[in-house]
Amino acid sequence: MEAFHGILEKECLQRHEFLTYQEAYETVTNYLLFYNQRRIHGSLYNLSPAEFMEAFTLQRVKPFVVKV
Repeated sequence: MEAFHGILEKECLQRHEFLTYQEAYETVTNYLLFYNQRRIHGSLYNLSPAEFMEAFTLQRVKPFVVKV
């Protein structure tokens, strides 16, 4: 979660100046959509979440093993 907040700060909040709450809300909402759908994630085999889901569904990538 801390890593995400750092990314949000660096890639979104530092690049914009907001004059209104509405402006900030729209910008952050658009960034979240980008982050969750199109942004490349190293932890997802350098795919975007949408690309990863498609590759996973088509069994082109191996599922992650989560160790507890």
